[in-house]
Amino acid sequence: MNDELLEVQTQLSFQENSLQALNDVVTRQQKDIECLTLEVARLHEQLLGLASTPLEEVGQLPPHY
Repeated sequence: MNDELLEVQTQLSFQENSLQALNDVVTRQQKDIECLTLEVARLHEQLLGLASTPLEEVGQLPPHY
């Protein structure tokens, strides 16, 4: 009976460690997702700004002009 209890406690400890490791990974990934979401929004705003600027003002007329 004592050996069985020790085995269960060992398994529980391993499960707790695994759960903490997974939680750390998920937390880091969530931070990465939030940073990437902000970057996409920033790039979207930058693209909208470029799309509304005439090419003559940017100085990048296509070669056929």
